[in-house]
Amino acid sequence: VQLQACGGGLVQPGGSLMLSCAASGRTFENYNMGWFRQAPGKEREFVAAMHWAGRNKYYSDSAKGRFTISRDNAKVTVYLQMNSLKPEDTAVYYCAGRLYYSGSWNSKNPNDYDLWGQGTQVTVSS
Repeated sequence: VQLQACGGGLVQPGGSLMLSCAASGRTFENYNMGWFRQAPGKEREFVAAMHWAGRNKYYSDSAKGRFTISRDNAKVTVYLQMNSLKPEDTAVYYCAGRLYYSGSWNSKNPNDYDLWGQGTQVTVSS
């Protein structure tokens, strides 16, 4: 399975963006999915995760209440809807996948993930 993220861009504070991450391959449903971000000079940071069957979602404190992760296994795509964006949300956003039998579905450790998309830039600025 390979991942391709898109949907980033420049948005004003308070605005919204939806990121998409399309997977190739037929085993997408075997992966718990996550979103991470990395700002310049900072470590990669967990944003959100979703169970492979879509039963559960988990968010970082900074994302809770503003971001929503979702997936469509039929379209082999995971989404991150981002609302009420702030300048501190500026970063490169990455989607990631972890095989369902590898461990916890909502790991915040990027080293636990098996697959990574190429990243999409989100810039929040007036």
